[in-house]
Amino acid sequence: MPGFDIPSRRVLLKTSLAVGGLYLAAPLARGQAAAPTPACHDHDEPTRPDIEGPFFKPRSPERADLVAAGTRGRIFQLEGMVLSRSCKPLSNVLLDLWHADENGDYDNSGFGYRGHLRSDAAGNFRFRTIMPGLYPGRTRHYHFKVQAPQRPILTTQLYFPNEPRNELDDFYSPELLMRITNGSSASVARFDFILNIA
Repeated sequence: MPGFDIPSRRVLLKTSLAVGGLYLAAPLARGQAAAPTPACHDHDEPTRPDIEGPFFKPRSPERADLVAAGTRGRIFQLEGMVLSRSCKPLSNVLLDLWHADENGDYDNSGFGYRGHLRSDAAGNFRFRTIMPGLYPGRTRHYHFKVQAPQRPILTTQLYFPNEPRNELDDFYSPELLMRITNGSSASVARFDFILNIA
């Protein structure tokens, strides 16, 4: 309709808590109505790729908990879904995560803050990790490789909202911002990947 913008599925996904078979990113406050499940038929663009960077290592351990003993980093639950362009949840998708520690250093001799898992039958994934530290030239970010079976690999990065260095980072993209919910002992970061699958 002229003069009326229909929000895309990506916008609705970013502003809604998923319900009806999807786990909630954060518990709803008492009396707060759950947002409706977004309409999923507009074939949005796939998640934007981003650089791999110099610190990727293959053969990371299969694990959901990346938190190192004794860390001083803020604990984050990093979760979301993997979806097709038509909003179909994708199961058995490989998600490989790596990032800097709380000091901004990558473990290049071992597998600290590196790991992979597969999305479950409903397309969900969940890692337990920390907020990465800063290092020169970059804002805070998580690295991901995401691959559905027999499909090309999506290499990208996820970014934190309201970071002072975001606009100074040549690789930062607002399309790759996570949604953050802060808790007293841990925070939840959420992002839903959309793969180039119909």
